Amino acid sequence: MAMNAPMQPNYPRGYPQAAPQRSPATPRRGPAGPAGPVPPQMMPMHHPQQGMQQGMPNPQYMPAPAPGAPPPQQPRPMPPVNEAMLRRSRKPTDKTIPEGVEEVVIGDGVEQYKNLRELEKRLDAAMVRKRLDIQDSISRTVKRYRTLRIWISNTVEDQPWQKAREQNGHMSIPGSGRYKVKIEGRLLDDDSDPTVADEDSEVEDEEVEGEKKDGDDGQTEEKKKSKPRRPLPRFSHFFKSITIDFDKTNSARPEDLNSITWSKPQLPPNQNTLPPNADFDSLSFTRASQENLNITISLVRDETPERYKLSKELADVLDVTEDTRSGVVMGIWDYIRAMGLQGNQEKREVRCDEKLKAIFGREQMFFPQIPEALSAHMSPLDPIKLPYTIRVDQDFHNNPTPTIYDIRVAYDDPLRQKMIALTSNPQHIAALRQISVLDDQLALIIQAITHSKARHSFFTAMSKDPATFIRRWLNSQRRDLETILGEATRGGGEDGSGPEFRRGGDRSVWTTPVAREAVRYMLAKPEAAAAAAGVTR
Repeated sequence: MAMNAPMQPNYPRGYPQAAPQRSPATPRRGPAGPAGPVPPQMMPMHHPQQGMQQGMPNPQYMPAPAPGAPPPQQPRPMPPVNEAMLRRSRKPTDKTIPEGVEEVVIGDGVEQYKNLRELEKRLDAAMVRKRLDIQDSISRTVKRYRTLRIWISNTVEDQPWQKAREQNGHMSIPGSGRYKVKIEGRLLDDDSDPTVADEDSEVEDEEVEGEKKDGDDGQTEEKKKSKPRRPLPRFSHFFKSITIDFDKTNSARPEDLNSITWSKPQLPPNQNTLPPNADFDSLSFTRASQENLNITISLVRDETPERYKLSKELADVLDVTEDTRSGVVMGIWDYIRAMGLQGNQEKREVRCDEKLKAIFGREQMFFPQIPEALSAHMSPLDPIKLPYTIRVDQDFHNNPTPTIYDIRVAYDDPLRQKMIALTSNPQHIAALRQISVLDDQLALIIQAITHSKARHSFFTAMSKDPATFIRRWLNSQRRDLETILGEATRGGGEDGSGPEFRRGGDRSVWTTPVAREAVRYMLAKPEAAAAAAGVTR
């Protein structure tokens, strides 16, 4: 061996050699260099603070890319292992009885279990369908309209015309007159509204179906009185805010003319009941004044879904002046279909007629663009304004009469509240959790049955021909060991091309429960899950 031959150091994996630089994408050609001891002066130093992982190249030892070659890709970090997902993946989920169990089990338990599984599937389908129907009914419930009567009145105290009298041991101070305004609202029992259900209809139907007996009138009256009435929404439920504005006067103090505003608090998504301070039928306020004042009470509606005021062009098409956003879109769609304005080839294309041109300002448009284009023709409803004069004079208070207003308000169907309570029933959630626990226990039992059936099949096959069975079993174990060690040949081992492993279809060994369970256990390991995640990326 010539002494002047260059010595090729055997660098560890991941480090470049002293040979000329080459692109990382270029495969290595030719036989590997001679293996030999590495000189100490050429060994790369490993520092414990560099945090090198086995098989990961150190950035400071990476070779420079060749001219024109793409930059080397940085290794992707391994995703963190989710312990909860691993636990769920290890849990068995199969609840199907393996085939052939009924042949080795005494009785008809397997047949009854299969019948129960079919019944469970039909019951689950019916429950899901009914819940979807309820959800659809909740979103499509038609609003009812009831009459809300509002009474506005005021009282006075310590006015100049009132006689001075002793109150609590001291005399009233002349000229310190005050007033107190009360605003009260309640829903009326509107018998003329056909959408309002009669709460006493059940009692009346019983009287019509059967003959009236002597003395039944008193019992019927007692039933009507004892029957609990359905709670109605209170005054504060119908409005987002209530504002009281005062007209300016020269004699009143500026602080007594400031506006008064009440706003409804925002509720969490899963809460439907208002707090006690926002659930009321009446509100009142008091201030100082010795002369009559004009006020305006502004009520901003609180409706779900919210209604909007439509522009004149949009109102001419829909023939309504107020509607919800979904109602407007559905009305436009009905108008397009009624007038035959859809495109011949592209059904989403709309040919605008004169009325639609006035709304959208174009000859044609696609229907998905219509909801956004309609926003310019929809504005919030104007607040309800109720004028009232605060009277402090003696003539009015000799015989005071309140000011009464009747307004129509949207009222949710009582059945809708019951359906919402049904869908959000906490007992249903608890029942689902209990069913999930029972399903987990059932899956464990089915897994134990599957393993018992596999052992039964194992020993049954061995008892029929022990020699042949043991030979085939040892060959199978040897093939598995060769596959794990990476020593298996292309055919899969000595007997890897046997008929049982070459055969596919539903009756092959690759579709047996044992094979599926083995694959599930292999994927449940953290290393296999991380490798699968890297492959999917």
